[in-house]
Amino acid sequence: MNLKLKRTPGIYLVGFMGSGKSTIGRLLAHRLGWSFFDTDEEIEHAEKMSIADIFDQRGEPEFRRIEVAIVRQHVGWIERGRPAVLALGGGAFAQPENRQTLQDRGVTVWLDCPFETVSRRVAQAAHRPLARNPNELAELYRSRLEVYRLAEVHVPIASDDAAETVETILCHPLMR
Repeated sequence: MNLKLKRTPGIYLVGFMGSGKSTIGRLLAHRLGWSFFDTDEEIEHAEKMSIADIFDQRGEPEFRRIEVAIVRQHVGWIERGRPAVLALGGGAFAQPENRQTLQDRGVTVWLDCPFETVSRRVAQAAHRPLARNPNELAELYRSRLEVYRLAEVHVPIASDDAAETVETILCHPLMR
């Protein structure tokens, strides 16, 4: 494994909602023998309410504030020797504070999923507040592509086979 991952053993999966971050992250963590955390699940557990309810009752700015705190907390645990794969929510990497926290503290991996696949996966997903309007979803997807490109590893998602994607990640030169 590369020096960066030896120093701070964290792999951070970024990408749009529905790109497979949670599914792939769990499988990747299992393969590595590391812990796995999903920031959205962690937020729901900490706040004792769904992401949709946080958006509806407190607004997106408050959700993003909580998200930044959760990312910092988990990166801190990783820095103290708890290797982990962390699946970030779709908008987490778009927040400069989160990118700053992740910089040089492991490896960021962009799961680049085509919009058609994302759209199919999140269709009728009431628990995804930013997916409620198809036109706004498409615009949000396009607007986040540039920031996702800042990730260190780019993994195009070509199928729904999570094991195939995990192999692609593990074979990337930055993971060796």
